[in-house]
Amino acid sequence: MTIQRQNKTNKPHPLTGVEMSGAEMIVQILADQGVDTIFGYSGGAILPTFDAVFRYNEENTTNGEDPISFIVPANEQGACFMASGYARATGKVGAVIVTSGPGATNCVTPVRDCIADSIPMLVICGQVPTSSIGTDAFQEAPVNSVMGSVAKHVFLITDPERLEMTMRSAIEIAQSGRPGPVVIDVPKDVQNWVGPYRGDGILPIPGYNNRVQASYNNTMTDEMCGEFFDLLDKSERPLIYAGGGVINANAAEAMRSFALTFKIPVVTTLMGLGSFDTKHPLALHMLGMHGTAYANYAVDDCDLLIALGSRFDDRVAGDPSKFARNAKKILHFDIDPSEINKVKNSDWHYVGLMEPALEALTSYGSQKEIKKDFGNWHDHLKKLKDRYALNYDRNSKLIQPNYIIETINKITKGQAIISTGVGQHQMWAAQYFDFCQPRLWMTSGSMGTMGFGLPAAIGAQFGQPQKLVIDVDGDASIRMNLGELETVTTYELPIKVLVLNNYGDGMVMQWQRLFFKGRLSASDKSLRKKNFVASAKADGFKYAKRLDKKQDVPGVLKEFISYEGPAFLEVIIDPEAGVYPMVPPGMSYKDMLTGDHIPNRYDGREAVKPDESELF
Repeated sequence: MTIQRQNKTNKPHPLTGVEMSGAEMIVQILADQGVDTIFGYSGGAILPTFDAVFRYNEENTTNGEDPISFIVPANEQGACFMASGYARATGKVGAVIVTSGPGATNCVTPVRDCIADSIPMLVICGQVPTSSIGTDAFQEAPVNSVMGSVAKHVFLITDPERLEMTMRSAIEIAQSGRPGPVVIDVPKDVQNWVGPYRGDGILPIPGYNNRVQASYNNTMTDEMCGEFFDLLDKSERPLIYAGGGVINANAAEAMRSFALTFKIPVVTTLMGLGSFDTKHPLALHMLGMHGTAYANYAVDDCDLLIALGSRFDDRVAGDPSKFARNAKKILHFDIDPSEINKVKNSDWHYVGLMEPALEALTSYGSQKEIKKDFGNWHDHLKKLKDRYALNYDRNSKLIQPNYIIETINKITKGQAIISTGVGQHQMWAAQYFDFCQPRLWMTSGSMGTMGFGLPAAIGAQFGQPQKLVIDVDGDASIRMNLGELETVTTYELPIKVLVLNNYGDGMVMQWQRLFFKGRLSASDKSLRKKNFVASAKADGFKYAKRLDKKQDVPGVLKEFISYEGPAFLEVIIDPEAGVYPMVPPGMSYKDMLTGDHIPNRYDGREAVKPDESELF
């Protein structure tokens, strides 16, 4: 076998006509597409492809070429979350190779997670031979049916002549338009088939191509720019509402330039964190169910809402009819036409590539010398930020999780990659960490998948080996994929694993205390016997400690973050610490709960009403 990276010229592929097995073609195409890291777990139905990767790496190492890193996790779910973390940290397609049956079905949750957060991933599954499909053969699963409703697209390859075209098309689908996961089911006989390598070609998928091309061809015309600025000119209190689509579109720099040029403040969703520097005076940090109080009040107070790559989901707009209730106009930018008017009607919208659209708006506004003084609005927002800042019980003798995140943030200064599981620790991390750049924040947003944090951190570290990567996890969430601790030490990754232990399912317990009269049904895990530090040591962590004294926090955290290799730290936190602010599900920002330490302008503790006298 002779596999090499693709020549980036218009010349025919140097291996055109060379006889290869289907498995070798899979590896060759991945190499052609620039895939440098694969996450996967072996099994009978995928062995030909695993062997092809081995031989590819053996030959390329001998020839002085770069091999493809093949990362083996504890299980297939871990592999997919690693690929997801890699994709989120780099913007490239995350690649996964797994076997048939349980290997494939273990990928269902991460695939759904990726489609929900618009993350590009390619999952290649082995399958029983084509002659055995439908016979309930050993380790057979109906991947096409199982994955069809959770993936962006699924291919079952029964004609080996179409293998090459299918592989290239799958990668293109994963990263084009609104990104998402694509699954390829490859029977073992297709992997073993031998035929000539073509070196190019994709499937004829005119319907998809036409839809994507229509979005790509749409441009921000001078007429549309004029309409946009007419609406902006009528506004006194404009606000940008930036979602994960800004990061997925690599449009963060364009958005920042636009916001700074016209002095428009920015709130971000959970998935949009990092699209705008959270330290900047125009930044209002995160809005939504656990967003900052001042961000949510700003949304209530704005008269023009500019939604960029955001979808008005229920964790942001719990009551859509009352979301941005004082906004006279809503402007919506998205790559996906199905998002327009899906939840909240817009008065003006743009469907297309975001980066050139924002660049066109900035250029048009600058050429026309469009300037508007939003000074009163900025002053109002500064008062909101000062008055309704995040806060917690700073005098408690127990370790408050907010204090832990706040202290680490002073060390990392908004430059570290932060990965999280799902629950209270996820929201504390979102609230108290700064993010100066995009692709520093790894979390399961829409699906809310516990167990995401640790494997995603591993994938992110492989994608960004020079970055400091910290997994902020909870005792319940990390249990879901605790086996991946061994993966960290196996590959000597300098990941810092932080477990905030409140002895239970913290977010569930918070809801039970608020809405179920304190009945902690199946959520209190204080009687569990897990020794996390011992587990970390057993998996090879040379630095593994428990922190349970408040006075030790600064010193231990500095030691933990500065440790050169893999480091594990369990922190025993106040078991009754809550995440505030909190907007109850289905409610508006006027119903936001701010807890005991953040003022609330609607509950009488501070008489700050959003009437016209205050909003100029």
